[in-house]
Amino acid sequence: MSQNFTIDLEKFKPPHLKAGHIRWIILIILGLILIYSSAFTVETEEVGVILRFGKYNRTVDPGLNFKLPLGLEEVYKVPVESQLKMEFGFRTVRPGVRSEYASSGYEQESIMLTGDLNAADVEWIVQYRIADPEKFLFRVRNTQETFRAMSEAVTREVVGDRTVNEVLTVGRVEIANNIQDKLQEMCRQYETGIRVEQVVLQDVNPPDPVKPAFNEVNESQQEREKLINEARSEYNRIIPNARGEAEQTIEEAQGYALERVNRAMGEAERFNQLYREYSKAPEVTRRRMYLETMNVVMNNVGRKLITDDNAAGILPLFQLDKEGKK
Repeated sequence: MSQNFTIDLEKFKPPHLKAGHIRWIILIILGLILIYSSAFTVETEEVGVILRFGKYNRTVDPGLNFKLPLGLEEVYKVPVESQLKMEFGFRTVRPGVRSEYASSGYEQESIMLTGDLNAADVEWIVQYRIADPEKFLFRVRNTQETFRAMSEAVTREVVGDRTVNEVLTVGRVEIANNIQDKLQEMCRQYETGIRVEQVVLQDVNPPDPVKPAFNEVNESQQEREKLINEARSEYNRIIPNARGEAEQTIEEAQGYALERVNRAMGEAERFNQLYREYSKAPEVTRRRMYLETMNVVMNNVGRKLITDDNAAGILPLFQLDKEGKK
């Protein structure tokens, strides 16, 4: 046995509302829904990428913007003005003035093989910006994961071409610049829309199991450099001194040779002048030369005694017992 039930909706209407009022309320609600679903705000450091029916349509600037409601257009907000970073071999646990980092569990990212078949624990940071939002969103699937894989591959390639000493000491800046250039070129080829701004080798150390051996090798190299520097210092002290003494000796010899030559030339010229005078008056010149020579000789004689050839008995005048034989 079945019974039919009918419901009179007029009984449930509020007595003070009419059909026209209900229609206006519904229209207002629909209008609010349309306005809410079409208006959106883009922050200062962002841009809005709008898709219409799943296809890229336009890019809007920061501020209040509008799109087609009810899912006809979708908006993706991309932080193009923010500098983003990726960490490899470690993660920042607590940022701040004294940031805290954790490296445990990320050894697979940081352990690398160098060109001379040594291992190095390399921790680095890649800082980048989103230069092209459209390419960043739609040209590559999982862009950030792809970019991370690219960064790791390029870093392993560059480190694999260097020696462990270059990676740990003098070549770190050059390695970082090389990684940045190659990574940017790869981003251009893949059309990721990413601009690489800086690559920083945060910390580079030998792996923990080989640190003692590496420290010993490093100490030996430092000792070798110390001895080399000491030898160079001694070389720089002795060799210039010896070169100076050699130059001084050479200069003295040249000066002595020049003096002897000039003296010989002067004596030769003096002899020529005497000869010319002698040829003019031989007897006078001979006597003058005799007198000049005697003047020189007599000045070197201590006691002088001039006697006549016929003088006798002059021996006691010499007083040989007091002043010796003269």
